[in-house]
Amino acid sequence: MKPPIVYLVGAGPGDPGLMTLKGLECLAKADVVIYDYLAAPALLKHAAAGAELIYVGKKGGDHTLPQDEINALILRKAREAKVVTRLKGGDPFVFGRGGEEAEVLVEAGIPFEVVPGVTSAVAASAYAGIPLSHRRLTATIAFVTGHEDPTKPESNIDWSALARGIGTLVFFMGVKNLPKASERWSSSWG
Repeated sequence: MKPPIVYLVGAGPGDPGLMTLKGLECLAKADVVIYDYLAAPALLKHAAAGAELIYVGKKGGDHTLPQDEINALILRKAREAKVVTRLKGGDPFVFGRGGEEAEVLVEAGIPFEVVPGVTSAVAASAYAGIPLSHRRLTATIAFVTGHEDPTKPESNIDWSALARGIGTLVFFMGVKNLPKASERWSSSWG
């Protein structure tokens, strides 16, 4: 019986050409691929023949599986002595819940490896010709979630620090909450 392993793989920002070679290797050797909505469907053709493909995408409030069930699925497949590739859009550790999945794997004693992916913040700005840093203009960059849990009693975002000037601000998943984020940021100027 082969030992289980889970690969937490960043699929990049949607352009299949930005997937890493290491990520493609993980797809090719997986018995099971558990993939997100933001992972380009074209990448699945790199999965091993006969690999089980399981969609667990989340799109605009429509969740195929809640995160705790995704975690349980990853554990279940790994405990079946499978090589599991968890394919996530962007980078697994940049607003991708990869940290939560890694914690569950550590608790269960299941070996895993994180394979970084190109995050959309870097790719989108580069494709648009906008540098996130420029030695004459800014030496700092902040990545900020635009989709913080609205049920939390307090924000984890230090709006006052952002208002004081962090240089380049990159908001993820923020279109829906843009008015609220703008209001919080501007009220922090006071």
